[in-house]
Amino acid sequence: MLRPIDNYFLQQEEPIKGSLQFLRHHILKLDKNVSEAWLYGMPFFYYKGKRFCYLWIHKKYKQPYIGIVDGKRINHPALISEKRTRMKIFLIDAGKDIPVKEIDSILKAAIALYKSGPFISRAT
Repeated sequence: MLRPIDNYFLQQEEPIKGSLQFLRHHILKLDKNVSEAWLYGMPFFYYKGKRFCYLWIHKKYKQPYIGIVDGKRINHPALISEKRTRMKIFLIDAGKDIPVKEIDSILKAAIALYKSGPFISRAT
């Protein structure tokens, strides 16, 4: 029997499915301290036990995105806050090549938040 997180990725249609699967594996390879979990009905990624990003599909644009948990603390022109106060998202065009360097830049900035010292992740 498949885990809910595995089933989520398998249920998606192409090209979104391929994009999400690539992002999943890419995020997990980013750092040895990154792990995944099924939380709030979506795939979440943790850095040293703290939530740092998740994958989802934008309802309006029908495109996958990476949600950065403490995105408000990251200044990057490609991150969108919409009506979120804490999180920001990075939209992925599933019909184009995935911008790996830009994604790495954003994810490394998110991880750096946890490495820079005492950091308590909480909603504001």
